[in-house]
Amino acid sequence: MIAIASDHTGVALKKEIAALLKALDRPCLDVGTDSAESTDYPVWGYRAARLVASGECERAIVICGTGFGISLAANKVKGIRCVLCSDCYTAKLSRMHNNTNMLSLGARVVGPELAKMIVQIWLETPFEGGRHQKRLDMISAIEAGKEP
Repeated sequence: MIAIASDHTGVALKKEIAALLKALDRPCLDVGTDSAESTDYPVWGYRAARLVASGECERAIVICGTGFGISLAANKVKGIRCVLCSDCYTAKLSRMHNNTNMLSLGARVVGPELAKMIVQIWLETPFEGGRHQKRLDMISAIEAGKEP
């Protein structure tokens, strides 16, 4: 299950991404918002991140105007590795090397067709493990308040 969330600026792109997930036969859980009325992106980033951190959802996709604010909120949740992406190469490498479990998109930065390409690459790229796991363990140590 893929959680998907956005603030008011990302509602239209979120609908496009949800349709793509359906076409790819990837079930998704939309946790809001569905309104163009101004709302606060940290609420939506947190909701999606909690679903991933708890194991209720495998991964999540979050969207705000630039993608940056909502990714900051998501990354405050322990265990979350949310990548802000506006290109396909970063989407691929973030999965291969960093085992990202959340993807953030900027609705005012990437168009819907590029966003769909980014999402598909991000979903289909596996984590390589190996030397990269050591680095993720170091990040987990930092998250626990320890020196890596």
